[in-house]
Amino acid sequence: MYNFNKKQKIVLGILVAIVAGFICYYVYAKEDNASTQIDIENTIETQEDEENKSYSDDMIFVHMSGAVNKEGLIELKADSRIADAIDKAGGIRDDAYVDDINLAYKLEDGMKIHIFTKEEKEKEGEKEESDLSNLEDLTEKYVTTSSGVSTKSEESEGNSNANKSEKININTATQAQLETLPGIGPSTAIKIISYRKDNGKFSSVEDIRDVSGIGEAKFEKIKELICVK
Repeated sequence: MYNFNKKQKIVLGILVAIVAGFICYYVYAKEDNASTQIDIENTIETQEDEENKSYSDDMIFVHMSGAVNKEGLIELKADSRIADAIDKAGGIRDDAYVDDINLAYKLEDGMKIHIFTKEEKEKEGEKEESDLSNLEDLTEKYVTTSSGVSTKSEESEGNSNANKSEKININTATQAQLETLPGIGPSTAIKIISYRKDNGKFSSVEDIRDVSGIGEAKFEKIKELICVK
């Protein structure tokens, strides 16, 4: 058993206190470091989640095809227009048909945008004329009375009544439904949909004449086949 004098006891007490202080500092510092590391990791994860959510909300993808320099999937800001999509696709080619392009049309995620070539547009016009001619051959069946006056046959009248009962609602019709109308091809159907999206629903069937490409002649052919319920 060691006998310490008063001075030795004081020195020993100081040493014990110093050692205990170091031990406590080491333990608490280690806990603080672990807590700080967890807080940093949680902060980083939260920031990454927020950035990913913001990135997802602010971006859309559209498919560009046709007469553009770079076809395929492109990424755009959510409020982009067709003009932005064309720029991102490297611009239009020299053979692009630009008269039908609404550069201000607002895009939505998942859309496919096809820019017609002049050759495609010409073929589409020929097809519309051919479809219209075939439709008229099928629906406009006439018989001649003894007085020499041409009148529609009963079969034609039956078809006409059936068509009237199945009118196309131009405020809700899809592109495919609009294309069943005489003289309305893909390009004109897209114009109709674009017009009602930009200007609201049609108030009357006559309002469809405000759509580019629908003149009096074409309107006369479709007016009995459409409605605005």
